[in-house]
Amino acid sequence: MPKLKTHSGSKKRFSLTKSGKVKRAHAYKSHILTKKVTKRKRGLRQTAYADKTNTAAIKQMIPYK
Repeated sequence: MPKLKTHSGSKKRFSLTKSGKVKRAHAYKSHILTKKVTKRKRGLRQTAYADKTNTAAIKQMIPYK
């Protein structure tokens, strides 16, 4: 079977846990931060898990992680 290419954007954004969940970072944390409340920005620092409906597609993009 031939090797699969890893999606370059996905390998930078997602990682897999031991249980097989897809770990991701929150969006809206890169710019225009002055109008966002501190509590909101602090919450966006935390990691989150991708929804189960998207998990299969993400795992296909990062086959060797």
